[in-house]
This record gives sequence, structure tokens and C-alpha cells, in this order.
Amino acid sequence: MEEVILVDEHDCEIGTLEKMAAHQQGKLHRAFSVLIFNRSGQLLLQQRAIKKYHSGGLWTNTCCSHPQPGEDILDAGRRKLIQEMGIDCNLTFSHKFLYKVKLDNNLIEHELDHVLVGYYDGQPKLNRSEAMAWKFASLNEIKQNVRLHPRNYTPWFKLILQQPELDAFYLV
Repeated sequence: MEEVILVDEHDCEIGTLEKMAAHQQGKLHRAFSVLIFNRSGQLLLQQRAIKKYHSGGLWTNTCCSHPQPGEDILDAGRRKLIQEMGIDCNLTFSHKFLYKVKLDNNLIEHELDHVLVGYYDGQPKLNRSEAMAWKFASLNEIKQNVRLHPRNYTPWFKLILQQPELDAFYLV
């Protein structure tokens, strides 16, 4: 049983809850989103596996998940990056933001999302139970595609693309 860390709006831990229960009840919990750029300034996207418990088949940031109780957020990001994309690189904390959205399968994503950034120029080795495709693209190209086809992207990724903090990492 995988647990998530419940937090208040200030990111102070207030307990833990089983992951699916947290998403069914819409409880605020800690999460992270990893963004990997290459030397050309392109962002590595993943297309979520169809069989994921929510947002299957949608394009999103390089990887995302939840830290385990007692786990450092950067360590958690690196663990999931290796697990989902077969990439191991250093990550840097950028910023965090709070959001709440309704998802498919009657789930609610209510997260305090820590955005983590890293750099990598190789090809990922996908874990097919997590991701079914990948591509590098410029932020301008991604933003234009999100405007044309918003239903192809996860809600949290669309929010990340609107945040000005992203520019500091994009301008490598």
C-alpha cells in the first residue's frame, strides 16, 4: 500500500494516507514534477501509459509522483526519474505551487507540487508500465500545441507551463 504525505497549505506535514484514498477524497498532499531539459533547451515530455490510474495516454512533464514518508523530495524525484524514464541525473528545486483539479476515474488531484529541474542529453529507457512514449520539444512548441490540443496534456503540466519560474531553467 503506497502512502502519500498529507500537508497543509504551508507544506507542513499533517499525516499520511493511502494514495488512492487521498485522490478519491481530494486531500492535499505533497507531490513533485520533474522537468528535464537537454543542452538545446528542449524539455523532455512523456506520454503516460494508458493503464495509469489517471490521465492515461496524456502528455506531461518528464515524470511526476509523490515522495514516500520520510523521503527527501530531491531523492524522490531522482528515484522516480530512474524508475519511469531510466535517467539518472542531478535535480534542483525550482519552486512549488498548490492546485486542485478533477481528474478522470472520479479522482481529485489536490497537491502541493514541488517542481524539480535537471539536464540530460541522452535517450530515455522507458518503463512501459509508466510511460508509452517520449519526445524533446521546445517550450514554445509545447505551449503552442497545448493551446491547439489542451485535452492531450495533464492539468498540472498545463499549470507548470504558465509559471514564470520555468524561464530561468529554459534559458540554459
